[in-house]
Amino acid sequence: MDLATILGIVISFGLVLAGILEGGSIMIFVSIPSLLIVVGGTIGATLVNYPLATVLGVMGVIKKTFNASAQSPSSIIEQFMDFANRARREGILSLEPVIKEVEDAYLRKGLQLTVDGLEPQAIQEILETEISSLESRHETGVEIINAMGAYAPALGMIGTVIGLVQMLQTMSDPSSIGPAMAVALITTFYGAVLANLVFIPMAGKLKMRSREEVTMREMQMEGILAISRGENPRIIQEKLSSYQPPKERKADAG
Repeated sequence: MDLATILGIVISFGLVLAGILEGGSIMIFVSIPSLLIVVGGTIGATLVNYPLATVLGVMGVIKKTFNASAQSPSSIIEQFMDFANRARREGILSLEPVIKEVEDAYLRKGLQLTVDGLEPQAIQEILETEISSLESRHETGVEIINAMGAYAPALGMIGTVIGLVQMLQTMSDPSSIGPAMAVALITTFYGAVLANLVFIPMAGKLKMRSREEVTMREMQMEGILAISRGENPRIIQEKLSSYQPPKERKADAG
């Protein structure tokens, strides 16, 4: 699990809740009609804008906001040094038994293409297509979540207008004005919370996770191509270390 995401959710919602409790009971902020308008309306508007299959597919992408980075550059370098040394000592076919133990589907595919004897150019084209497809899926996910972040406040305003219209219908009863106004404003509150504490931050985290995963894939592709060309393990290490921040390179070298 990504600690920053969990801490962010706990801190943001915790402080909002603390502010609510400081001024009274939390029950005054509970309104089922307002929740239905904002949540139901946001989901409905999203389904109007995007195909059902695309929206459902985003659920899998959203999970990445709660997952820590799968591999660090250092672990990838260590893994490829093992592959490169094995291939140099025993030949490229010696990697075939190792492929079955690789959990990463992208890396497993790249190594299998190398063992099968494809030309480096062909391997690069296939792996670059995989990366482009990954980026496309993530961009769609970010786009949908950002759209939900835009819809939620708008639906909150619609709910507020509905509440105000209903309030104006009962202006003859002054005692009903206060509660009706409170319910109208709660709808805006729900929309603002969902947009600014859930959807927009989630889209930002997903965009960052996408960049990290693409960088990791490019690093793996560089290592696979170097092995397929039979390059020296030391050269492969130097190539892959260029993906690391300078501080980490110094630490590894030491």
